[in-house]
Amino acid sequence: MEKMSKKVAIFFLLASLGTLSAQDIAEALPEKDTTRTTKRIKLDGIAAVIGDYVILESDIDKTLIDLKSQGASTQDITRCGLLGKLMEDRLYAHQAVQDSLLVSDDQVNAQSDRQIQQLVAQVGSMEKVLKFYKKPDIETFRTELFEINKLRMLSEKMQSKIVEEIEVTPEEVRQFFSKIPEDERPLFGAELEIAQIVKQPTAPEEEKQRVIDRLKQIKQDVEDNDASFNVKAILYSQDPGSKSKGGFYSMTRETPFVKEFKDVAFSLQEGEISEPFETDFGYHIIYIEKIRGQEVDLRHILLIPEIPQSAIDKAVKELDSIREQVLDGKYTFAEAALNFSDEKETKFDGGLLRNPINFDSRFELTKMDPTLYNQVRNLKDGEISRPIREDDPRGGAPKFKIMKISNRFDEHKADFAKDYLKIQELALREKQFKAIKEWMDDHIDDTYIHVNTDNRDCNFANNWVKE
Repeated sequence: MEKMSKKVAIFFLLASLGTLSAQDIAEALPEKDTTRTTKRIKLDGIAAVIGDYVILESDIDKTLIDLKSQGASTQDITRCGLLGKLMEDRLYAHQAVQDSLLVSDDQVNAQSDRQIQQLVAQVGSMEKVLKFYKKPDIETFRTELFEINKLRMLSEKMQSKIVEEIEVTPEEVRQFFSKIPEDERPLFGAELEIAQIVKQPTAPEEEKQRVIDRLKQIKQDVEDNDASFNVKAILYSQDPGSKSKGGFYSMTRETPFVKEFKDVAFSLQEGEISEPFETDFGYHIIYIEKIRGQEVDLRHILLIPEIPQSAIDKAVKELDSIREQVLDGKYTFAEAALNFSDEKETKFDGGLLRNPINFDSRFELTKMDPTLYNQVRNLKDGEISRPIREDDPRGGAPKFKIMKISNRFDEHKADFAKDYLKIQELALREKQFKAIKEWMDDHIDDTYIHVNTDNRDCNFANNWVKE
């Protein structure tokens, strides 16, 4: 159980599960009129009320315990700090509902299903998941997960709306940088710019046709002979993510699947099986098991055409030839990438790789993906690697590439010209933070908020007690 990914488990910490309505609590709060003799409800268990949301003292305790159980450091986390964070999340969610920034139950259920599938895949069974989270049954677990995800998704939607139109101009970036004292300017770690030329070996047409014919046979056997699509997927599918589950996925339009797969999935009726179709992973057929509004439960079978050794040898030989031509000065590396690389994402940019986090061309050494780091760590400046094989972790065909370090930047203090994109990002974050702080101040004033007496002495970052 210790092997469960912290990133997967930690989502349970993003929200607690108070389910009392604010209306009920508001009616129970102490009145100023002490002459009333009606029986009051004891509120010792309520930490705070934010609009329509209630935070219980036990929610704070549970969040702290969960943080510790997941191995997160709680050294600098205070009870008051946790309560403030829970209150922020609920204010965002409350205002999202007021502004009609709604998320559908289908979207929330789809997210919950994906999380449950991921948890089960990691620990081995639903029983182990329930035991880990101390839940008596799947329905209780799913219900609590639904509430957590709905609040989180509403909160994220509101935060996105607050900052979605915020931009920074070059002048604002310049002013932001000029206000930072020189001895306080950020230190950026050593970075690399990396370029690559890729050759993607492909299967011959007769092999592709063999795979298509095999998928058609499977489809016919299910439709004509009532064979089990589930069993066929377990036996034949080459998708490592769904093979053991009989090819099962639950998805919406927002699920991060490739476009071709989603287009076919949402064009089918319940009980229908698609014709074979191609994606970057190989060839598929899809069976629609159930349609629930904007969400579909489906099973699919993936078959990957076999790439012969001759195609692999050809790709490696071509890369060796390209490498020699660049070293001999016939082409620059950028020209060779444009003329010969099979990777459309990089070939028009001289083969330059882009950081997926911010699309900058630089990769900080301490934050690089380990696979990429291992591919270039021994390369000297100006050197071009021998062909490197890179297998697709998603099960697709391998590719081969030659790589070069285009630029190397040592650890240095921020420089406006050299580090403009990073400084721009810092300036944008500061502007977004100020917008969120202003939004928070305005909506705290306009929203019903009650903080229990025991928590009023907290040194909150926001004016929750409205002093």
